[in-house]
Amino acid sequence: MKQSNRYAIWTPLFLFLIILVPSSLSQTLHGAGSTFPYPLYSKWFESYRKLHPSVKIHYWPVGSDAGIEDLIEGKVDFAASDTAMSAEQLKMAKAKLGTDILQIPAVLGAVVPIYKVDGVNSELKFTGAALAGIYLGTITMWDDPEIANANPSITLPSEKIVVVHHSDPSDTTYQWTDFLSQVSPAWSAGPGKGLNVTWPVGLGAKGDDGVEDLVVGPVGYYGVADFVSGIRNSIGYVQLHYAIERRLPYGDVLSKSGGFVRATDSSVMAAAASSVPDSFRGSIENEPGEGTYPISSFTWLLIPAKMQDPVKTKAMADFVKWMLTDGQNSDDALHYVKLPAAIIDRAMTEIAKMR
Repeated sequence: MKQSNRYAIWTPLFLFLIILVPSSLSQTLHGAGSTFPYPLYSKWFESYRKLHPSVKIHYWPVGSDAGIEDLIEGKVDFAASDTAMSAEQLKMAKAKLGTDILQIPAVLGAVVPIYKVDGVNSELKFTGAALAGIYLGTITMWDDPEIANANPSITLPSEKIVVVHHSDPSDTTYQWTDFLSQVSPAWSAGPGKGLNVTWPVGLGAKGDDGVEDLVVGPVGYYGVADFVSGIRNSIGYVQLHYAIERRLPYGDVLSKSGGFVRATDSSVMAAAASSVPDSFRGSIENEPGEGTYPISSFTWLLIPAKMQDPVKTKAMADFVKWMLTDGQNSDDALHYVKLPAAIIDRAMTEIAKMR
């Protein structure tokens, strides 16, 4: 009887501890934002969950603007963006959340021009003036001197250029138009840079998939559709990781230092290594340096320095530290570009601000 009474006393407490301990240790982090790094983020979250089963990370790829808006409104714990938060957005976030927003670089990306040109099976080279002129509608033919002079060994057809652009708000478009704004005064004074702009010319398509279908047609299938899909003599732009995965033809771009550079891991990493923006809020588009690809960009995690729940803050900080170290090893397999060591060191200093 005494033994029975003893269990009667301890059983409710034991059950209480079973309920209490997991709830105090487990954390669920919610994020939203950029679509560009989503395949990599999914891999990261899955890998981290295996190492830390008590931490769940949910992420919705709704675009940078929507992610930043959700963060400011307190709807998510963190956001992801390929564009830096403006001073006004940072001020709004601090007023509503009561803390600073840290902008932590997660990975590097790039945007490349893809094309389908009659009789051309070689890698084309493009100056910034050529790309801006094509998208402004002032360069209309493939054998225009601005393109032909950059490709003296290639016979270009005297055919009209069909321009393809993203029709939906896109981080890819922001990177593309940021570059065009830096190399072309006419573009800067006209369409400018943004997730979407008023395009002077061209056909719109949603996402990299849509741009690819319009420019080169589907890849990896050999049916009747391949002979009728894609538009002859067209040009578009997609993320580098997408072009590599889909084996799309893409061109080299003239760098600020004067040489034509192909987008590769090393040339994109060189863009980040040449300049470390203060608090990671600046652009690394069109950076100088030999072998630097000019249409390169960070993608960032935007994280409150202090969350309402200190345990959640620690869980977020621990994940970001893992992301910047072991997590970077996942980048190559998914054709993203890992961060240079100097950037990682600076990012670790930012994470130390989380309390």
